[in-house]
Amino acid sequence: MFLVFNKKAKINQNSTSRLADFSYISDSDIYMDSACQSVRPQPVIDAISNYYQTYNACGGRVKYDWGQKVDAKIEATREEVIDYLGLSQKDYVCSFTLNTTYGINLILSQLTSGIYKQIITSEIEHNSVFLPTIELAKRLEITRKVLARADDGSLIYIKQDISEAIVVVNATSNIDGRLLLNVKQLIKEVHDNGGIIIIDAAQAMAHHHELLIGCGADAICFSAHKMYAASMGVIVIKKSLLKSLDIKFTGGGMVSSVSENTYKLLPDDMSSWLEPGLQSYAEIISLNQSIDWLKTVKPQGLKPAEYIEKLSRQLFDGLSTMPNLKIFNKSPAPVISVYSSKIDAHRLAIFLSSNGIMVRSGYFCCHYYLLEKLKLPPLLRFSIGLHTTESDIVKTLETIKKFL
Repeated sequence: MFLVFNKKAKINQNSTSRLADFSYISDSDIYMDSACQSVRPQPVIDAISNYYQTYNACGGRVKYDWGQKVDAKIEATREEVIDYLGLSQKDYVCSFTLNTTYGINLILSQLTSGIYKQIITSEIEHNSVFLPTIELAKRLEITRKVLARADDGSLIYIKQDISEAIVVVNATSNIDGRLLLNVKQLIKEVHDNGGIIIIDAAQAMAHHHELLIGCGADAICFSAHKMYAASMGVIVIKKSLLKSLDIKFTGGGMVSSVSENTYKLLPDDMSSWLEPGLQSYAEIISLNQSIDWLKTVKPQGLKPAEYIEKLSRQLFDGLSTMPNLKIFNKSPAPVISVYSSKIDAHRLAIFLSSNGIMVRSGYFCCHYYLLEKLKLPPLLRFSIGLHTTESDIVKTLETIKKFL
């Protein structure tokens, strides 16, 4: 039996410590599930509302003013994303889709056979990478290898592992925040050995996008909803890889001409090749706003990465003192997971929820690594964001301590 605390009880927290852009969040609500999706700052919410209220039109199809404004803002977002990653618009295009999982599948399902001899991934991948690589290996009838990652997140490999390979790995783990620290060396060596590399950047773009600046990956897939924008996915892909795909997922908005049995893709709009049908225009526009916001926001006068690092250390150090809890992380990160052989993680998550603290429990779509390989019990995951305050961390730690 355990005590349940009143969610509405007064919290020892200075409400002014939260960024004004998140002032709509109640002091009694502590959201620590940003690895799933971040809460949105007010400028992003305003950008979405502005689209629906002032120029709600289709893009790429119309000549009237509303539609022309949509087109301009969509193109501005494409340019902003590529620039944010330090890549060249001469070599890359930016396409929009549903989410990271969809983007990875969209690329892998249209790769042609006879070019690559193996597919490589790692043991700490989300199912959005792990499962599609299983299916790709079966479809192309090539070898699939699952490699280990070092404690610092670097991929462990030898030359033979990446020779003529399709490599698909995450830049940041959604379990413990490990970073792919050897990403640029890996990309160079994959290319030198006749392969391609696709990066799952879902967890990296909000707080560690600098890891990928100018990296030269063949494709980078990520989710805007994990970086303070609306729910959608993004693909940044080399034109050379896009041209090599056997485009089969087709529809309106991506062709220049159609005859009875054939069609031609738009030659001057390669981004449309991965965007059949109408797009989520308000959501795309919100991504541009979120990137601008990330470039300028200063919580407590700190850069976003500095602020997140400060809170990560506070949470990590506090959890390290808790009895009956094992921290999965080797070091502080915006994503911290814990587990216990004595305390059920789901039970603890429910207890925290009753006190206004929202966390994730389970295996976080990493079943192979956590359940099959390590045979761990369900884990409890804390993932913070720029809306998080020091008071949020303090209350979370105090509440867990009372439960334990």
